[in-house]
Amino acid sequence: MTIDFDHAITAIDTGFFRPRFDASHLIVHNGRAAFVDVGTNYSIPRLLDALQAKGLGTDAVDWVILTHVHLDHAGGAGLAMQQFPNAKLVVHPRGARHMIDPNALIAGATAVYGAEEISRSYGTLAPVPAGRVVEAPEGHVVDLAGRELLCLDTPGHARHHICLYDAASRAFFTGDTFGLSYREFDTEKGAFILPTSTPVQFEPDALKASIARMLEREPQQMFLTHYSRVADVPRLARDLYEQIDAMVAIAQAHATDADRHARIADDLAVLYTSRAQAHGCAFDAAQVRELLAMDIELNTQGLEVWLDRQRKP
Repeated sequence: MTIDFDHAITAIDTGFFRPRFDASHLIVHNGRAAFVDVGTNYSIPRLLDALQAKGLGTDAVDWVILTHVHLDHAGGAGLAMQQFPNAKLVVHPRGARHMIDPNALIAGATAVYGAEEISRSYGTLAPVPAGRVVEAPEGHVVDLAGRELLCLDTPGHARHHICLYDAASRAFFTGDTFGLSYREFDTEKGAFILPTSTPVQFEPDALKASIARMLEREPQQMFLTHYSRVADVPRLARDLYEQIDAMVAIAQAHATDADRHARIADDLAVLYTSRAQAHGCAFDAAQVRELLAMDIELNTQGLEVWLDRQRKP
């Protein structure tokens, strides 16, 4: 499934987890191409199909750009680079080593998801040759055949996270920094959004600061990995700020509970359900919890890691 937007931007459903959950974005300019996030190894045939549909060969891809190295964004990067002979891989300096040698990345993900799930959902990660990796610190510019993509260092969800500003479309490609917005939750009021505090580097103050930095450029739209284009950016940013604060308050309220994990997860479900219903979503509490089950679990884990980090001397 693909969706074409203005300014030669295409969203590609990577097929990860469920339909319209995880997107790669293809940008084409002057006959040259860049992918922003690539999904998993199992997503690569979809990227190749999208490229072919544009009448482009694999040699037209100049850049594979990763917002960060979590596996739903970067798991297929090594395999993608094998398909695109002219491409360079762009990644945050903190993430570069994990693309060159993915063993530590695999170990960390296995600790969260388990070995069976890693094999089933992601496959075997391929390394990227060091000579094809370009580190993108704050202010780095990716030149796509004359179209500049500006990299901002945007921690909060992860310390190895960049967001890309595309002046041509007045848009950011936000990875997970600008939260999650699933199309099932759209109403006449527009998109519904929620933050993601996935383990292990959630930092609420840094996340709010990263969102604020993007707003300084007055973007007209955001392209999220989960899931693609949203507009009405100032409203969504306010919603994210409110929920980040609410999530932190929930975590702190249960910091010393013996059943901390379950209590945080239950309160997050209530938070998201109440906000979704206020937004006009017709889902009941059970439906919201089902659709957001993975996010509730990962947000709970992320909040717990953050709590434990705050308690260390």
